[in-house]
Amino acid sequence: MRELDVKKISDTVAENFVLINHTLSPDMKTAIKKARDEEKSETGREVLSRILENMDVAQSEMIPICQDTGMAVVFLEVGQDVHFIGGNLEDAVNEGVRRGYTEGYLRKSVVADPIHRVNTEDNTPAVIHTSIVPGDRVKITLTAKGFGSENTSRIFMLKPSDGAEGVKNAVITAVKEAGANACPPMVVGVGVGGNFEKCALMAKHALTRNAGEASPVPHIADMEKELLSEINSLFVGPAGLGGSTTALAVNIETYPTHIAGLPVAVNICCHVNRHTTAVI
Repeated sequence: MRELDVKKISDTVAENFVLINHTLSPDMKTAIKKARDEEKSETGREVLSRILENMDVAQSEMIPICQDTGMAVVFLEVGQDVHFIGGNLEDAVNEGVRRGYTEGYLRKSVVADPIHRVNTEDNTPAVIHTSIVPGDRVKITLTAKGFGSENTSRIFMLKPSDGAEGVKNAVITAVKEAGANACPPMVVGVGVGGNFEKCALMAKHALTRNAGEASPVPHIADMEKELLSEINSLFVGPAGLGGSTTALAVNIETYPTHIAGLPVAVNICCHVNRHTTAVI
């Protein structure tokens, strides 16, 4: 049994939320550069160049990449041989979020009650998803999810007979409806299978996979490639101004489901797609 002080969790969470809000992850930077070089629209190329310039200024000047510094989402994979000391795990995560957003001078966007709308003033609480895995390490995957793109999320409860074509049509429908509101070029996270809540969780987690990294399941990897091509043929383009780069990646996760259902969730992220992973 390995003892781990939860202060280490707080420190890691705080440090990494500051990092991802100021520095574009390497996979996203590579994807945007590639898109700029391949973009067929002159306007689209100009928008992508401006995006890259913005990223460079944000990193060098320690200015947030985007004014919406997101709602904190944290995926924890906790080794079953870890024993936490020094406090409660979820409290430690939220302490890290509080420190990261207040000491890092990031915008606080969370309200305590969805109806009364009073700001918590420290961007807590985070949305935390915890799973228990073998081993004695803790894997922390963070994403700061802005709500321009979050508000374009969709869930489709399809019939099994809708099959692969139904899944693809659902994804294309969600992207068409999102249009420029999701701040394209976008990353499209998709969850297929499970049930109502499981497919939504998979769609969110899919956004944390590096852009350009295909699904390990061959027929799902083929679907990702096909969907990316179809989405980019919509000509929504960078910033919604037209072009051949509407999406940078389509990431799909799947899970076993019931014989009577085919749940599909689509969670779109804007071009910054802030995410990182740390292992303690």
